[in-house]
Amino acid sequence: MLARHLEMTPRGPKAIVAYWLMPAEPTRSFFASTIGKLAARFDAPLFEPHVTIYAAGKGEGIPAEVLGRALADCHPFRLSVRNIQYSDEFTRTVFVQFEPSPTLSGISHALQQAPVSHDEYQLNPHLSLIYKKMTRSAKTELAASVSLPFTEVLFDSAKAVICPARIRSRQDVEAWRVAAVQRLTE
Repeated sequence: MLARHLEMTPRGPKAIVAYWLMPAEPTRSFFASTIGKLAARFDAPLFEPHVTIYAAGKGEGIPAEVLGRALADCHPFRLSVRNIQYSDEFTRTVFVQFEPSPTLSGISHALQQAPVSHDEYQLNPHLSLIYKKMTRSAKTELAASVSLPFTEVLFDSAKAVICPARIRSRQDVEAWRVAAVQRLTE
């Protein structure tokens, strides 16, 4: 859990800046299509395919500068797919779990050092396919039905996204706002 959060608005929910790693084409389109189909089928929110690599209190540095410093010498890299899993968390209903990666850990650590507060963050590299409250049997069936045509995913950019500190509903997902984008250098 993050130690501190700042208000999005005087009366609004608390906000954070989530730092995402973005898949490159053609896997980006595959994941976006899968997320879109599942959202339509289960009346779930749409969202961009991403792997959250860090989250910090809003106001802990300018997102574009934080991304720029943390990713200055970072090249596109691949993560290996471990499997498809599900959980009871709204933001990890059904998801692609990736193997740990020294490169990804290094980026997450660099992001943790960039803000003033140095919030602790538990890196768990995964890419969610749907955000929806579902029964365990529905999640089990859905996870078993997902087939990936690849075993690795190339990541070539990152985003900083302002979002509510707790994502529990479609409205929370729809409140996300991109604050900065950074391409990984070739």
